[in-house]
Amino acid sequence: MLLRYDPFRELDRWAERTRSLAPAVPMDAVRRGEKVYVAFDLPGVDADSIDLEVERNVLTLRAERHFAPQEGDEVLAGERRQGRVTRQVFLGDSLDTAHISADYRDGVLEVVIPMAEQHKARKVAIGATEGADRAIAVDSEAA
Repeated sequence: MLLRYDPFRELDRWAERTRSLAPAVPMDAVRRGEKVYVAFDLPGVDADSIDLEVERNVLTLRAERHFAPQEGDEVLAGERRQGRVTRQVFLGDSLDTAHISADYRDGVLEVVIPMAEQHKARKVAIGATEGADRAIAVDSEAA
């Protein structure tokens, strides 16, 4: 008997399209004080295969993950992405790309990017002339 419509095949196609929309390397980024922390999930990736570089305010991550079944293995499921992955993050001008540091531990690559010195918050000194009264005029109708 021939089936023209297989609902399970359509479900598999939908699942494949949805999975392909997810980024190959998920990440989180937060600003904490004067630094930006970016964490990339790289489970199962050998630290020697990770390459991180910055060029013109673009942080590029390249890594490679391999799974090679042993001879005689019957692979029952193979859903984890294999091969080379790349992720780019565009960095703002307020970040100091010359002093980026990174640490890889437990399958997570954490990149720390400090704020550029000229973009850090700073106190502004307010001077006052002795003996001179200063008044600030407020226009109540403009408010």
